[in-house]
Amino acid sequence: MANPIRVGLIGAGYIAGWHADALRATKGVQLTAICDVSERAARGMAEGYGLRAFTSVEELIGSGACDAVHILTPPHLHRDLAIQCLKGGLHVLVEKPVATSAADTRAILKAAETAGKRFHAGHNFLGLPSYQRLKSMMQGGDLGRVSGAEITWALPLAPLRSGPFNLWLLREPRNLLLELGPHLVAFAVDLFGPLDVTFAEASKPVDLPGNDPRPQGFRILAKAGGVDITFTLSLVETTDDRSVTLRGSSARARLDYASDVLIVERENTADLVVNPLRRQLSLAGQHLREGFRNAWVQGRSLNTRNPYGQSFRGMNAAIYGSLASGAEADARFSSKSAVTVMETIDAALKKLPKKVLTVAAPPAQTRAPQPTALVIGGTGFIGRALTRRLVADGRDVRVLSRGRTGPFPDLPDQVETVAASLHDKDALRAAMEGIEVVFNLAKSLDDTWEAALKNDVGVAVTIAEAAQDAGVKRLVYTGTIASYDMSDPSAKITEDTPFPDDMSDRNLYARSKAECERRLMRMHNESGLPLVIARPGIVVGAGGPLQHWGIGRWHGAGAVRIWGPGYNKLPFVLIDDVVDGLVRMIDADVVGQSFNLVGDRMLSARDYFDAIHAATGARIRVKSGNLYAFYASDAVKYFLKKHALRRPEVIRPSLADWKSRAHFSPFVNDAAKDRLGWRPETDRAAFVEKAIADANLFGV
Repeated sequence: MANPIRVGLIGAGYIAGWHADALRATKGVQLTAICDVSERAARGMAEGYGLRAFTSVEELIGSGACDAVHILTPPHLHRDLAIQCLKGGLHVLVEKPVATSAADTRAILKAAETAGKRFHAGHNFLGLPSYQRLKSMMQGGDLGRVSGAEITWALPLAPLRSGPFNLWLLREPRNLLLELGPHLVAFAVDLFGPLDVTFAEASKPVDLPGNDPRPQGFRILAKAGGVDITFTLSLVETTDDRSVTLRGSSARARLDYASDVLIVERENTADLVVNPLRRQLSLAGQHLREGFRNAWVQGRSLNTRNPYGQSFRGMNAAIYGSLASGAEADARFSSKSAVTVMETIDAALKKLPKKVLTVAAPPAQTRAPQPTALVIGGTGFIGRALTRRLVADGRDVRVLSRGRTGPFPDLPDQVETVAASLHDKDALRAAMEGIEVVFNLAKSLDDTWEAALKNDVGVAVTIAEAAQDAGVKRLVYTGTIASYDMSDPSAKITEDTPFPDDMSDRNLYARSKAECERRLMRMHNESGLPLVIARPGIVVGAGGPLQHWGIGRWHGAGAVRIWGPGYNKLPFVLIDDVVDGLVRMIDADVVGQSFNLVGDRMLSARDYFDAIHAATGARIRVKSGNLYAFYASDAVKYFLKKHALRRPEVIRPSLADWKSRAHFSPFVNDAAKDRLGWRPETDRAAFVEKAIADANLFGV
């Protein structure tokens, strides 16, 4: 048997897991290494997959651990990293967009040709089995003469409206098209060859912080021979429509590439009465067949072969199959295709008005900020609002972020953003120099209790220790009401209500935040940590998401299954009221105390969705969620994950945990009102106006 092709990953972000899982399922391939500038990220992923970890590309190349690499970093780094790896003797696959221009893509191609190595484009959706069927049908003439194609990506992009705003794709308007456009264009290039772009427009702008607009929609028209092609990108809250529709003289085919479903609508030879019936029966039969096929694939694989995952598997099989056999590179993922795709994106960008692509210039800085408040987690929903409130109150603010940019370009005199690892106590202590109050809004969503102890609990303690060392006068820690047992409708919850003694059967987020509170309060009692704890309720308002998982399980923007029946009043609270409560904790004589920042009881989940309908005209499909059914289903998943997939770290939340998600137990918010002078909104009409009408939940 030939030696496997050894593959490493450069970049340990979200997409790396998809590549890793697909590579491990690819015949003739061995996943060997992970490289990331963050040692914690590299080692964390390496330990999970049994890989070697590296923190520099030079070290990775020099180790000889790989024959090929997948470059999964932010796009502006792709060109230089790809060229470096090619010169180092490695084949490369580069995630889309392979570069930020066609010129940079050609530079990668030239380096590959010089090195005698292969350069592949990560256009993963072309690896779907259903796309291969569509392409074969078109090439075989089954659709007749194709005259038109509509290729669509309609999927909400929540960061445009609710952050985080420091992502690469939001730095410039053009980045949105660079990031998502290749998905669409790659289909057209593979089906029809080079394209002639005739028109491009952007629409539905939304302002990022600092009055810096970004388009939420693009429409591009192109031609390829006799085929008219329409590309549509829609990023507002919309029904998921990621599809390729081909109109031919004999049939119309629609590929739902998000679901791996291909449906073909054909003419038939029946008479005028039976003809429409046969057509609809044919469509119904195809939908039934595709539904059963996907259900079989998902059930048999325990959801490890979902459509997105299958697209990566198909891509890897094509790339490494041809590489192992010495055959010519698969055209779908070839360097030639990569160049043609980026040439099309460049052409579309040139058709857009310059003002659409212009980044708003921030105000010039006239003085250096002199911060007295530090906000950790300042780029999140609550953190952004808190930072702006602190500035409005006359304070300068230091925001701790992963990068050196944040969502405050309009406040250069009052806000400075610094980068520091939350695991580095020395860096945290340095960031707290001159700081009087620290707000810790950080959270970590982990998959295991061990990871939560390290990344959430450990971080909270490290921040607290740094605050003590730096002489900070007040540390405000943000916990969560999710840590309470809220399963009993007759039990009223106050700040004196204890968390359960044993939380090992609670979801990791609730358990972890409770453990953070326990350890921080122990530090207060033993060493005088100047601690105040805030537990916000279900926070709503401008800058927040439509698809709030504190209310229910969402299925796109148009359907939600409520946790429970949905008739009990929920602990909603406006974002401005939460921020007001946090600010009041700075000077109030409340050290060592905790507060549930929950508004007055006004709306149930069903009331909330009725209010959305009344305020916006949008009716969201709302269904009750049977909590016993959720619990039973979770039990089955737990058994399969633990025993079939052999994941010993998986947990099973209790029935009380599932009931707590419905927030059955009412909250009493007297403590915050009495001790902080907090006054959350009490007028229902005003609450709805701020929470829904003014919140731009749908982006339009």
